[in-house]
Amino acid sequence: MSLFSKWVDKRIAAYQNDLIKTHYSEVENMYNQMRGWRHDYRNHIQAMKSYAAQNDVEALRRYLDELDTDLKTVDTAIKTGNRMADAILNSKISLARAKHITVIADANIPVALKVSELDLCAVIGNLFDNAIEASLALPEEQRFIRIYMDMKNTQLYISVTNATAAKKRQKQNGRFHTTKGEGHGFGLMRIDNIVERYGGYLSRNSEDGAFTTELLLPQ
Repeated sequence: MSLFSKWVDKRIAAYQNDLIKTHYSEVENMYNQMRGWRHDYRNHIQAMKSYAAQNDVEALRRYLDELDTDLKTVDTAIKTGNRMADAILNSKISLARAKHITVIADANIPVALKVSELDLCAVIGNLFDNAIEASLALPEEQRFIRIYMDMKNTQLYISVTNATAAKKRQKQNGRFHTTKGEGHGFGLMRIDNIVERYGGYLSRNSEDGAFTTELLLPQ
């Protein structure tokens, strides 16, 4: 292995370690929010009982509306059947929606995966982070991310499509190259390396207004 290849591997590893820490921090923050809401549950019940005792229906209605809005910010949106996928997907979906990005998600993983949790987190996290940043270049009403995950025979299929302000991108030497800086470049390389290591399939497709990544990971 050349010195340059070793340098690139070290940079990718360092970047990926930082990214994984960020992913787990986002997940931890989401569950801390959920625990905090549950901790306040009894206080909410007491407040609603007080309004009910005073027959203050309007105040009770406002309080319930506020609770409903608050709960939606921490509610688990996706239940795939895989705990790591649930954690990273719900974390990223919550982050995207906080940035006013419409997210359409359909994910189902009915079997135990051979893909390690670290690799699964890296793939989903990188795909979502790139999709979020691309969407942020657009007006809020045009932002969207669509993710689909399911088993196709013995392979895990993942598809992520996001809106983009860029025109149709051209491949260079068979690859799309990032224009967002070295961090994103390492993220794309990390996905490529993981798919290659598992003997999977990876496809990226650029059209005006949308960018799609599809991959298959054998199980």
